[in-house]
Amino acid sequence: MESVTVVPVASGRSSSALPGHLFLLCRLLPSSPPCACRRSSVGLRRPFSGLRLRKVSSEDRFVPLTSASPFGFVRERRPSKKLLSGRLISKMAEHETKAFTEDASRDMTFEPILEDGVFRFDCSASDRDAAYPSLSFVNSQARDTPLKSHSVPLYIPNFKSLSGQQIVKLEFPAGTSFYGTGEVSGQLERTGKRVFTWNTDAWGYGPGTTSLYQSHPWVLAVLPTGEALGILADTTRRCEIDLRNESTVQFIAPSSYPVITFGPFASPTAVLISLSHAIGTVFFPPKWSLGYHQCRWSYESETRVREITRTFRDKGIPCDVVWMDIDYMDGFRCFTFDKERFPDPKSLVKDLHHNGFRAIWMLDPGIKRENGYFIYDSGSKEDVWIQKSDGTPFIGDVWPGPCVFPDYTQAKARLWWANLVKDFVSNGVDGIWNDMNEPAVFKTVTKTMPESNIHRGDDELGGVQNHSHYHNVYGMLMARSTYEGMKLANAKVRPFVLTRAGFTGSQRYAATWTGDNLSTWEHLHMSISMVIQLGLSGQPLSGPDIGGFAGNASPKLFARWMGVGAMFPFCRGHSEMDTNDHEPWSFGEECEDVCRLALKRRYRFLPHIYTLFYMAHTTGTPVASPTFFADAKDPSLRKLENSFLLGPLLVYASTTAGQGMDNLQITLPKGIWLSFDFDDSHPDLPAFYLEGGAIIPLAPPHQHVGEATPSDDLTLVVALDEQGKAKGILYEDDGDGYGFTEGQFLLTHYVAELQSSIVTVRVTKSEGSWKRPNRRLHVQLLLGEGAMLDTWGMDGEVVQIVMPLEQEVSELVSASVKRHRTLLENAKPVPDKEDVPGHKGVELSGTPIELKGGDWAIKVVPWIGGRIISMTHLPSETQWLHSRVEVNGYEEYSGSEYHSAGWSEEYSVIERSLEHAGEEESLSLEGEIGGGLAMERHIYIPKDDQQALCIDSSIVAKKVGAGSGGFSRLVCLRVHPMFTLLHPTESYVSFTSINGSKQEIWPESGEQFFAGDLLPNGQWMLIDKCLGLALVNKFDVKQVYKCFVHWGTGTVNLELFSEDRPVSKESPLRISHNYKVINFP
Repeated sequence: MESVTVVPVASGRSSSALPGHLFLLCRLLPSSPPCACRRSSVGLRRPFSGLRLRKVSSEDRFVPLTSASPFGFVRERRPSKKLLSGRLISKMAEHETKAFTEDASRDMTFEPILEDGVFRFDCSASDRDAAYPSLSFVNSQARDTPLKSHSVPLYIPNFKSLSGQQIVKLEFPAGTSFYGTGEVSGQLERTGKRVFTWNTDAWGYGPGTTSLYQSHPWVLAVLPTGEALGILADTTRRCEIDLRNESTVQFIAPSSYPVITFGPFASPTAVLISLSHAIGTVFFPPKWSLGYHQCRWSYESETRVREITRTFRDKGIPCDVVWMDIDYMDGFRCFTFDKERFPDPKSLVKDLHHNGFRAIWMLDPGIKRENGYFIYDSGSKEDVWIQKSDGTPFIGDVWPGPCVFPDYTQAKARLWWANLVKDFVSNGVDGIWNDMNEPAVFKTVTKTMPESNIHRGDDELGGVQNHSHYHNVYGMLMARSTYEGMKLANAKVRPFVLTRAGFTGSQRYAATWTGDNLSTWEHLHMSISMVIQLGLSGQPLSGPDIGGFAGNASPKLFARWMGVGAMFPFCRGHSEMDTNDHEPWSFGEECEDVCRLALKRRYRFLPHIYTLFYMAHTTGTPVASPTFFADAKDPSLRKLENSFLLGPLLVYASTTAGQGMDNLQITLPKGIWLSFDFDDSHPDLPAFYLEGGAIIPLAPPHQHVGEATPSDDLTLVVALDEQGKAKGILYEDDGDGYGFTEGQFLLTHYVAELQSSIVTVRVTKSEGSWKRPNRRLHVQLLLGEGAMLDTWGMDGEVVQIVMPLEQEVSELVSASVKRHRTLLENAKPVPDKEDVPGHKGVELSGTPIELKGGDWAIKVVPWIGGRIISMTHLPSETQWLHSRVEVNGYEEYSGSEYHSAGWSEEYSVIERSLEHAGEEESLSLEGEIGGGLAMERHIYIPKDDQQALCIDSSIVAKKVGAGSGGFSRLVCLRVHPMFTLLHPTESYVSFTSINGSKQEIWPESGEQFFAGDLLPNGQWMLIDKCLGLALVNKFDVKQVYKCFVHWGTGTVNLELFSEDRPVSKESPLRISHNYKVINFP
């Protein structure tokens, strides 16, 4: 066995220059601001310098140490936190005032914990003892208790403390791929990306949004060999996960926190199993919750709910669950029902149950501050509200108006909430939906409550802390309280809770969805990667709002989304108010037919999906996983984003508007992958492939889970491997309750084997106390290209299939290919667009125009005000605009009034050029605004200044009549961009006025106009101190009459106004300006 030798590495030397070695490189960083992120560099990457660690030759990948672990095995108990005389006495203060030594990077010290291959790293022994309890681990003591082992990790992180931030870095061999990081948008493979764990109400997020609704400070690293390692930064605080440098993981969060590594293990699945031993597995969902869910904000009355559910049954479209959004409540008061619209929820639910439907109801954390409202009164009596720093309850505006918020960090508050849930369930509630629990707060720039708020947490959670400590776990603790309340209501059924906000460990209590997405092809495509990333971060029960939450899907987009969404672990359609109806029948007959086929597919696969969830619950294996899990060594599979695995079943979808499955190029993993369908192939439905060596179970396509009986026919789909063998399992129980924990289930192991031209299918093993049902068994043996042989028998008995001669097999395959082609050719095409009567909202499924050049990539939607909806600075990977397709982003108006003419009209594309007159990329638009006037906009990136995004705008007279003297009405060109604030409390506007005075405008200053001598002298900047970046807006002061700053909820408007005057053909109004991003300071 080799020894471990540390070897200096010269600065800038590439790890690829020394093949056969593994490296641990530490990089000296510049000073970082006092927030959980580092300063961005717009320019070139700095070279690395540090240490490399030679690869250890050891079969089990760990090396015995000749001396004891760096730490002792005895630690003092960490003091509890108390609130004395209204003053906070806690280690919170110690961490905020402690001076950290800012020296060179050093290796972290480690101890083995939990099981072989798992290590805890700390900056020092004192940091280890000072660490807060783990809220991600099932049992925090498991993280804090070292194993008596003499193993050493193969990869050791290094760290550096700067300005109160702990910077942890871990380097891997070139060719390592990164995944995980929780709920994130954008690409599947995360190299080049950076995210911040700070739970955020992120309506209409895009691929570059850096903080969504959940926080998972976790990275799954897949090495070039196919082995994998997981890294968990075990902190609840805001944390930057920086993967922008190839093969390098970096965490930055307030000091100090431990880092836990899992592996390297032989496969990514082995890492996820080990992770589950730390953070727990997913709760075992009731089987009905794996059916299709129909939701909308909102089904406004019980009459509408009955109409929706009746239509599902009348049309033969499978569905199990209907959802009630916030409007079922009396004035948005939680735990109440509107007496006019939902007068008798018990009776409603009773009828729904009779028709095979379950009902799920929303509960938000915001409790209306209203004396006489029984929830507010009881919570005040029990003293359960989050407090301000002065000890009084925090009041924040949400849907009901002024609200207080339960402090779920306290056991008494969780019990109080759980008992409310217990009583609420008695109304016939089958499941509960926790929304707005980031927690979201209206009318504040941060979109949440002040970080200075106080949580009086239990000692075992971390004690008394400010909100910045508990923000990211607030949603998880609410979901936990809701879950426990449902168990109090009925311990014989499994709770079902859906939460929007979450943290590592939330899967123990709740499912999740990917938040308020958009009805666009981009969001359809992203939804696959988002579901996969959550699964790779320990949360396997997730799915998107099928069809998109915001905006109107086209029929084809909805059909395509339903096709792939029907195969996600959690399957729910949902849409917001003021949009067209988004039920499966709302888009015409062609789309309805595809949706029906898609959902019938899901119900056929339910035995397989339920089995996958049983395995996920009991062993920690994933439910949906990326295609490369079939062969982690194959780098060509690692970035596939339109396919995924459900165990051995490969689901391949088209997520591109102009390309169906009939002309999609498919990349399959190595080995045998056999296609099949249910005589239902369609260009808008995914293709299925079963891995050679696998058997999966199928069921009849029932209308709801409750229709199924144990005596239903069972189908086994079989794909033999190269050795002519296959195996698979089927898990069965009551579909609800906890009898399975006492052995009340049936787990059957099936095998198939080819011998002497006969394929024999039989049961090799059965587990559980359930007696095998008396049912028929249908075996379908796949031959390739959709061809199959089938036979019938009885489950539990030996079933045999005689293989035909090779020529007969060839003929069967040829016939199947022809049948498949015919199905695709004869399928009714789903329209790309459709005029829907009573159109509401905005069509979002059109394709924006993209300009990309120099430092910028932007997207423009000409058909709605010519607005710019995305403005991404490529070197810093920063998305600056906050936009919905139909509102916000970069807008322009023809008057000083908000939303005056020009903001929503359809613009024509006058010219679109990749290179034109010294411009790298350019787009010219024109929109008529009435009265003979038009707004013109020219957007371009100059060749001689590719850091700049330039916009020249004007209001011009086209057909002003002679009777008006050739002059138009009074107009004003108003430039109205809305920028997103990634770090609201660390962002401000800065400029020098014409009179030389320096101006800094912070969010708390509200709205401000600047004109005359106070006008910015040709430029102003939006500065993000946390990112170390500034967005600079330069303009011609001769064209700009006044500037306006308006702070919103997580946004800011930096507006430019021209003078107010009439225009003629000879005297248009113009504003020419540009944007650049610079490092700051």
